Amino acid sequence: MTKSISIAIDGPAGAGKTTVARGVAQELGYKYVDTGAMYRAVAWKSLQLGIPLSDEAAIVRMTEGMHFDFSEGEGSRIFVDGMDVSGEIRTKEVTWLSSPVSAISGVRRILVARQRLLAGNGGVVMEGRDIGSVVLPDAQVKVFLTASVHERARRRTSELAAAGMEADVDQICRDIEERDHRDSTRFDSPLVQATGAECIDTDHLSIEQVVDKIVTMAETRIQTEPGTNG
Repeated sequence: MTKSISIAIDGPAGAGKTTVARGVAQELGYKYVDTGAMYRAVAWKSLQLGIPLSDEAAIVRMTEGMHFDFSEGEGSRIFVDGMDVSGEIRTKEVTWLSSPVSAISGVRRILVARQRLLAGNGGVVMEGRDIGSVVLPDAQVKVFLTASVHERARRRTSELAAAGMEADVDQICRDIEERDHRDSTRFDSPLVQATGAECIDTDHLSIEQVVDKIVTMAETRIQTEPGTNG
């Protein structure tokens, strides 16, 4: 029996992590876990309950009581306390709040523990901003996806347009730069390229090319991983 491995995909907002990670998981038959969706869910619930960002203790207590679950099918879905919130967590308000919420150390401590449980003994593709460096430092394959700010803003603008929403590419560029700064300078688990991670610039690569590259990396590692056959 071939042993399953863990694949960690990190990178800044808009680098293509979600689409790529889903593709890799599908190709390998692995579980896909979007850790960013978990932080978005915490932000969403704090808005629902009217908990201000300044009350970090209350947000941490709320997070402790939350139950997260993922399901596959036509796109990955995230459930919070049994409710599908996949659409609710993608609003602009939640998007803005998710970054400062993710900087709360107590929230990160709780969610990192949950993410490690979801990863189990392998057979997982997990994406976020601290997977290879903090959540799964022993992952057999680590990837850091990146792209220029302009390219990431262009992609985000296209996504919003496809959803029927207007977007200013220049404003989105500024938002991405601000998000990058917050994520890379926060005290707890900042966005960094993990030791041993391969950096892939996605500016001039298709989704299929990036997925194929990571799948090849994974298959090569599976062949050499102790206890596997292939």
